[in-house]
Amino acid sequence: MSANRYSPSRVQGAYPAPTTDVPVHAELTIPGSKSLTNRELMIAAIADGPGRLIAPLHSDDSARMVDALRALGVGIEEVEAGHEFGPDLVVTPAKLSGGTTIDCGQAGTVMRFIAPLAGLAEHDVHLTAHETALHRPMGGLISALRDLGVDIDDEGTWALPFTIRGHGRIRGGRVEIDASASSQFVSGLLLAAPRFDVGLHLVHVGEHLPSLPHIDMTIEALSRRGIRIERPAVGEWLVEAGVPRAKEIAIEPDLSNAAPFLAAALVAGGSVSVTGWPAHSTQPGALLPDILQATGAHVGRHGGTLTVRAGSGIRGLDLDLSAASELTPTLVGLAAFAESPTTIRGIGHIRLHETDRIAALIGNLRALGGEAEELPDGLRIIPRPLHGGTWAAHHDHRMATTGALIGLRVPGVEIDDIGTTAKTLPEFTMLWERMLRG
Repeated sequence: MSANRYSPSRVQGAYPAPTTDVPVHAELTIPGSKSLTNRELMIAAIADGPGRLIAPLHSDDSARMVDALRALGVGIEEVEAGHEFGPDLVVTPAKLSGGTTIDCGQAGTVMRFIAPLAGLAEHDVHLTAHETALHRPMGGLISALRDLGVDIDDEGTWALPFTIRGHGRIRGGRVEIDASASSQFVSGLLLAAPRFDVGLHLVHVGEHLPSLPHIDMTIEALSRRGIRIERPAVGEWLVEAGVPRAKEIAIEPDLSNAAPFLAAALVAGGSVSVTGWPAHSTQPGALLPDILQATGAHVGRHGGTLTVRAGSGIRGLDLDLSAASELTPTLVGLAAFAESPTTIRGIGHIRLHETDRIAALIGNLRALGGEAEELPDGLRIIPRPLHGGTWAAHHDHRMATTGALIGLRVPGVEIDDIGTTAKTLPEFTMLWERMLRG
């Protein structure tokens, strides 16, 4: 976070994962969704007037998005509102100026969402990222933007860093894209498309399209603001040109960030409740109640509170997780304590996230005495007794939280860099220890 901003206290460096020999019993509130916060920031930046995000996420990723939009000339102001996890954000649209460098950090949403928007700026925009994120796929998006007439200088790398030579407009029209590497390619184009001269007719031509709920999330967010989007066929979208309506939007809790807390009820025994769970959500984490119930948990809702209670054991599963691959690390941590093996399929693309998540999860489990094997599009976990040791975060927030989950039952687990959780949940250790205190 930049100076003079809300900045939650956070723990850095090595973190001995707390172990408990008594069941947990806790009710928690989880901060706002990163995916929703960054989408709503994007739409608010091109709306027809000032808008307000209520209870948005304040994290490294959302701060990168705020900085990027401010660098393009958009006004964003923090307004105190009494939320535990930080102020509201008031977004005032402006003509996109450019003439700037934007550091995307490790935020995939920033690099994939800002690139199309930068094509609407009046001047050059240079996009770069943290050295650990320069490997993340961008080629499919660069190709589609060039087909739309956007001038991009990437020195032939098809990757960050690159410069977008903005001319203040993008004509739009029909374009094909291979979004097999990331659904964020599709979302990034859809989010900017209302301001293209003739809108956008986007057609996915790859064999695989991961994380469909995230695309549904983008479409729902645009539709809420009056942007009409048609889906004439699977993998095809028509976006009409127009200006999104300015609105006040309340941000849902991040349901994927809730995953390790809810899974803790099964690992440690007891129950964990998360308040503010939406009745309907396009977040991939909305699949959690059904998945956890399939593993043997007792899941119930009362009002807006979701409660997960431990059952008699943890069942191994055969899961196609292509729609919610970000849940993989938590479910691998859960599978390490199951009564039978677990197979997770449809997640080959997570090799290209903050780290190669499949290799990192297998390496970490083996380092603690576990057994896992890599599959062409996933992995298989064979439960074995685990022992203490170092759990490597690999600059990956979800890897770090999985180490904490395993540490609940395995004494002596130390996460080498818990600070990586600040990417989407700076309050992680505070909430984790609050859960253990009940």
